Amino acid sequence: MIQLDEKAYFYLLAIIPVMVVAFFFLQVWKKRTQRQFAEVGLLRKLAPNRSSFKSALKLIFLLLGLSFLILGLVNPKIGTKLETVKREGVDIVFAVDVSKSMLAEDIAPNRLEKSKRLVSEIINQLASDRIGIIAYAGQAYPQLPITTDYGAAKMFLQSMNTNMLSSQGTAIDAAIDLASTYYNDAEQTNRVLFIVSDGEDHSESSTIEAVDNAIQNGIRIFTIGVGKPKGAPIPLKRNGIVEGLKKDNQGEVVITKLNEAVLSEIAQEGNGEYIDGSNTENAVEYIKEQLNQMDKKEFEAKQFAEYKDQFQWFLGIGLFFLFLDVFLLDRKTKWLKKLNLFNEHDDA
Repeated sequence: MIQLDEKAYFYLLAIIPVMVVAFFFLQVWKKRTQRQFAEVGLLRKLAPNRSSFKSALKLIFLLLGLSFLILGLVNPKIGTKLETVKREGVDIVFAVDVSKSMLAEDIAPNRLEKSKRLVSEIINQLASDRIGIIAYAGQAYPQLPITTDYGAAKMFLQSMNTNMLSSQGTAIDAAIDLASTYYNDAEQTNRVLFIVSDGEDHSESSTIEAVDNAIQNGIRIFTIGVGKPKGAPIPLKRNGIVEGLKKDNQGEVVITKLNEAVLSEIAQEGNGEYIDGSNTENAVEYIKEQLNQMDKKEFEAKQFAEYKDQFQWFLGIGLFFLFLDVFLLDRKTKWLKKLNLFNEHDDA
């Protein structure tokens, strides 16, 4: 397991392409200036031992040296020991709506991106809870099983989009039924399901039944509404460019609205609460308070311990390349000249 201490230093790597471009323009300028001074043949006679490739080689050494020094500043660490630790927490499953209506832009940048940001911010507030992620539209799909790996959770979360499920629509009951299979610990007393959606539900008749089954399994259901009650059209984009708006069979533009009534009913029936997701900070803070009030169950989890610094290796390699850059002369090396690997006899 690798851990990076100071990721901000990665921005320094931007200097590498800048130096390459600067080197290229410098070489062009030098050649133009030399041609104004004398002809190419005369210049070769004036500097017969000047290498035509070592300036590029010196640049490569310099760039490698700087790159490794920057990696040293990032300070990569390697976990050297995997141990079992005791943790206390709640089992939480996030069911995120990925139907086409989540592309509506009545909340910036759109409902789906807002939902992903909400879930990500909630994860940031967790300490030792186990989490799982479900994507649903016309059907539900297990995105991530119950885990304590928050990094993996965020990675899977960011990859979610409205094209990942071929079956469109919004089947909240399917998401609830699938979530019921996520809680694999029979002794866990607190099981929480967060449904993040705009509330459009094409399975209302069976959703309450699914909620009742979830309650019997000890699951509390909270709903988070994303969108605006006044609604918005669904943009159809290609390569980020809007090509039109989604229309129904009669050719009318579809207006999708936040259905708070449905979400409130689900939360009420599920012994949870409806949460307005329009203000991320307020929603996350409220959810944090709710989770802190719940009883925590102790469970075992494996994690890496005793991370060891590895920066010294990168600094050593970086200084080595800088050493080569400083002591590598622009003159031709005699033994390389004899090998003629770079066809430099003709250039001399």
